[in-house]
Amino acid sequence: MNFEFPFKELPAVMRGPRVERRRALIGGSAFWGTIVEEGAEVGRLRLDDGRLVDPASVTYLPPVSPSKIIAVHISYKSRSLETRNKPKPTDTPTYFTKPPSSLNGHGGQILKPTDCQYLNYEGEYAVVITRTCRNVTPEEAWDYIEGFCAALDMGLQNFRDTDQGSMLRVKGADTLLPIGPGIVRGINLFEQTLTTYVNGQVVQQAHIGDETIWGPHYIISDIARHITLAAGDVILMGTPCHSRSVDPGDVVECEITSVGRIGGTVTAIEAPRASSLKVGHQPTDTPEVRRVALGFDERVPEHFKENLRKARASRR
Repeated sequence: MNFEFPFKELPAVMRGPRVERRRALIGGSAFWGTIVEEGAEVGRLRLDDGRLVDPASVTYLPPVSPSKIIAVHISYKSRSLETRNKPKPTDTPTYFTKPPSSLNGHGGQILKPTDCQYLNYEGEYAVVITRTCRNVTPEEAWDYIEGFCAALDMGLQNFRDTDQGSMLRVKGADTLLPIGPGIVRGINLFEQTLTTYVNGQVVQQAHIGDETIWGPHYIISDIARHITLAAGDVILMGTPCHSRSVDPGDVVECEITSVGRIGGTVTAIEAPRASSLKVGHQPTDTPEVRRVALGFDERVPEHFKENLRKARASRR
């Protein structure tokens, strides 16, 4: 492993048995439940009231209720090589935030306004905080992690010109954070592989242990030097190379082995009414926007590019 502050022993959150908690909408009400891991009912969702349900038959809600969502800009070696042409982007990590209103459940619609050309996928894993956390060391930080989720950090890149510093509209618009379907603990995160799919085609893939620059324990310790993390807060841990734009009708999914698979369908919506009145900065298509939205094809594996071409062709 090549990340800073390697741990001395496997942290409790990564020691088995595996536990997955999901939050689902059933009969108009929200219920928490746990995936059955063994026995005759393996794979079914056992609600906290004792009922057993088919996981495929329910509508999933985000399994988190954060006061804040903090995201790492770049934390994978392949992403840094693609965007910066070096294996480590900066000496220390940098961050942006997404509002809780960007949360989306598994199988939801990912909204793309008609006046925005570029909506990029970024498959990631998310870390969920379990209790109030401030002023901790990297070694202590593991005890403040409730578990891990699969996530899609979607981005409206046409706002890069104006929101490059804050990423507010780029990454903060409604529906741009599908997360879940559950929170998982009891698995060794660094033995898992992250894969992003568009219309069933693999467009991103990375072994988390091999590609991680900064582990979640380092990130939590860094953020919590000055910002108190509360129970339920979410930290998004970055994406590997080959983030590209998708269009209405595309099904985007992120799967992390032993954690789960989150997905959503890109859906077109009308441009906001205020946009026609020229309120605020309008979406742009400039060299800076295209640099991020279209990426650097010469620095990513050929099979990702070919699979994305297949994914786009399947939609036509």
